[in-house]
Amino acid sequence: MKQFRDRTAVITGAASGIGLELACRAAAEGMNLVLADIEAARLEAAAAGLGIDARRILAQRIDVSREDEIAALADAAFDRFGGVHLLCNNAGVGLTRVSWELTTADWEWVLGVDLWSVIHGVQHFLPRMIKQEEGGHVVNTSSVAGLLSTPGMAAYNVAKHGVVTLSETLYGELLAAKARVGVSLLCPAWVPTAIHESARNRPDRFGAAKPAAGLSAAYEERMGQAVKSGRLTAADMANEVFAAVMEDRFYVIPHRKINNAIQLRMDDIMNLRNPTPLS
Repeated sequence: MKQFRDRTAVITGAASGIGLELACRAAAEGMNLVLADIEAARLEAAAAGLGIDARRILAQRIDVSREDEIAALADAAFDRFGGVHLLCNNAGVGLTRVSWELTTADWEWVLGVDLWSVIHGVQHFLPRMIKQEEGGHVVNTSSVAGLLSTPGMAAYNVAKHGVVTLSETLYGELLAAKARVGVSLLCPAWVPTAIHESARNRPDRFGAAKPAAGLSAAYEERMGQAVKSGRLTAADMANEVFAAVMEDRFYVIPHRKINNAIQLRMDDIMNLRNPTPLS
C-alpha cells in the first residue's frame, strides 16, 4: 500500500498507546479515521487532539470482545467513508497470573480482546476490503509474546500466538486469492504504555480478577516494571508499522534484540530440547 492520503484507516484501541500513535501517524498522512476504544472519555479527547476536520473522523466507543460491536463498527466505517483501506486490529489487554490461577472469566476477557477481536475484524472488514478496487492492508497487533512463552502470561501468550498464526495463514490465503490486500504482523516487546493497567477496562460481565499473590504477584510486579522501562515508544511502533505497510512487509518486530530469544526457542524446537527458561 503506497497511497494513504484520502484513504480510510480503522484503528481499535485508539484512545491510548500504540493505537493513538497509529491514529496520529494516519492523520499526518491525510487519512480519514475510524477510531474505536472502550474508554469513551479518552477516545473523545484523543480524537479532538488530532486537530483534523471533524468530517474526516469517526470515533466510536466499543467493546471489541463483542462480535456485534465489531460488525457495527465495520458497517459504520463503510457507510461513512465508502471504504476501509487500512485496518489496524490493535486493541489489547494484559493479565499476569500463573496458569493455574487464571479463571474462566480471565481467559474469556483476555482472549476476547486480544484474539477474538482480531478474528472478528477479519470476518467483518476483510471481505469488503477485498472487493475494493483500490485494495488495502491489514495490520494485526500481536507481541513478542506471540513468538515466545514468558511465564506468568499464559492467557496473553495464547492470544498473541493465535494472532501470529492467524496472520501468517491469512498472508498465504491472500496471496493464493490474488487479493489486492496485504497483511502485516506487529510484534512489539516492552513499550511504555498502560497495558499493565488493563484491569481498568475490564467489563463488569467478567467480574474482577482475584488479587495476585505469591508467584503471580512477583510476575505482576516484574511485568509492570518491564513495561515502564521500555525504550522504544508507541510512536516508534507506529512508524515501524507504516514503513512495513509501504514496503508490503509482513513481520514487524521493532525490538531486534529479542531475536536471540526467538532463535533460542526455534533451536529448542528443532533439537527436541526442553524449553530454555526465559529470564
